Amino acid sequence: MNYDVVIVASGKGERAKLGYNKDFYIMKDGKSVLDHSVLLFCDDKDCRNVIVVTNEENFDKVLQNDKVKITAGGKERKDSVYNGLKLSQSEYVFIHDGARPFLKKEIVEALKEKVVSDKAVCLGRMAVDTVKIVHEGKIERTIDRNTVFLAETPQVFERKLILDCYARCEDVIFTDDASLVESMGHTVSILIDPYDNRKLTRQEDFESL
Repeated sequence: MNYDVVIVASGKGERAKLGYNKDFYIMKDGKSVLDHSVLLFCDDKDCRNVIVVTNEENFDKVLQNDKVKITAGGKERKDSVYNGLKLSQSEYVFIHDGARPFLKKEIVEALKEKVVSDKAVCLGRMAVDTVKIVHEGKIERTIDRNTVFLAETPQVFERKLILDCYARCEDVIFTDDASLVESMGHTVSILIDPYDNRKLTRQEDFESL
């Protein structure tokens, strides 16, 4: 199979309190947070294009590679993803957060295999804590945590499927790409990630990097 990846790195990262885009934070190994994902996909022979979506002032900070293409982010995350998707050319496309530098090659391989049969796959993990539904500061009910799946990225799709969904999503409110695809009536499979694939968000997330 062949695929492209859209890596979204255009957020402001205000909760990280770094004063700049958190995806360009330099870790102890000398690489930026974003570099880890870019290198992982550049090293995969099945990946044709690594499309980085970021703000124009950060274009020169993106790792240079023959596979790498850069485009500007939009007003909202969905606008940024769509900008990246419009540059994709392969049969399948991964969509990944630039702030998740711990993605494992084994998971990429598993996602590649699953998307060929299922067309839409969401990576994530099952909840391990007790899950409560809360309204106005009061617990309304407790739900079975075995039915709760915490979505991560990459999320992987047949390219024509995700492009069609984005072309029709103007009035759709969604928090991730899988929920968009679901809202359009398509089935999305899940893949459990057993590894640490956390998203770096808060100031304390960067203290031990």
